[in-house]
Amino acid sequence: MSQCFYMSDYTATTTGRLDHILSTEVAHSRTQAKKLIQERKISVNGTVVKKPAYIVKAGDIISVAEIRESPLQEKNIESVNLHLEVLYEDDACLVLNKPAGIAVHPAASMPQGEQTILSGVAFLFRERSIPFSADAVLVHRLDKETTGCLLIAKSAAAHVALQKQFEKRTVEKTYLALVAGIPDPPEAMIDAPVGRNLLNRLKMSVLRTSVSREARTTYHTLSTSDNCAFLACDLHTGRTHQIRVHLRSIGHPILGDTTYVSHTSQNITENYQITGLCLHAWKLAFLSPATDQRQCIVAPLSSIFTSALASIGIMPPTATAD
Repeated sequence: MSQCFYMSDYTATTTGRLDHILSTEVAHSRTQAKKLIQERKISVNGTVVKKPAYIVKAGDIISVAEIRESPLQEKNIESVNLHLEVLYEDDACLVLNKPAGIAVHPAASMPQGEQTILSGVAFLFRERSIPFSADAVLVHRLDKETTGCLLIAKSAAAHVALQKQFEKRTVEKTYLALVAGIPDPPEAMIDAPVGRNLLNRLKMSVLRTSVSREARTTYHTLSTSDNCAFLACDLHTGRTHQIRVHLRSIGHPILGDTTYVSHTSQNITENYQITGLCLHAWKLAFLSPATDQRQCIVAPLSSIFTSALASIGIMPPTATAD
């Protein structure tokens, strides 16, 4: 796999040592910050800095050079029966209830031969005698551990029509999340840009840099226990890891999340023996290109999520498409 370098920029908001600014304002590990500085991947106002103790001033532009693997060329997707549950289907599209633990599409970091949702979609298309093209079926994405509604296009024309709805933000997306702590207020909009973490490309962060993008999530509390809350979250934008990052940013990480975790959420996850990410793409409403009618699809909760709710003593919601 070929590689290329790119730069991410960050504007310092305080004055202090470079390694301290990187670790407190951009990432979580001073060791990682020092390593990047020693490898000459950090520059300030266009000049490479070699010393962790270099003093950065508020307003200085810190640039982080990272390695990005070139995009994967389209692979031959093997047709595999993954026994995917189809929640809705018409001539233009179908909605799957995505299971946990399966990536939606191949990635460079994945082990060779690991199956993805695309393999299961290829099987469903073969059963229906529909031509399969890997780059014209996924209308949107879900994280590997996230469950619930996943919209699949049956043709290139349907793919374009459905993606336009996502671009125009006419698609309604409601997620369910079980979080550590009880949010105050019980209902609010989180309006905070989300961008790639400058020192860990596997993570996203709430930050303001040249590479961050606007992100808005509305949550409202459905139910609470002593130390947890059950939330419904409406996505107004669709950034990578958006809900997970936003809820972590207000101090209420999703239970079972090992990436955006706090000491409290980790303890609660372990105490209740929660075995997976408690985030579920519950409702998806869109205009079908086949019927020209609005469809609202509801995905039943996974056994991991229902078990977590039962352990905590919270009742699952009534599944309606309203």
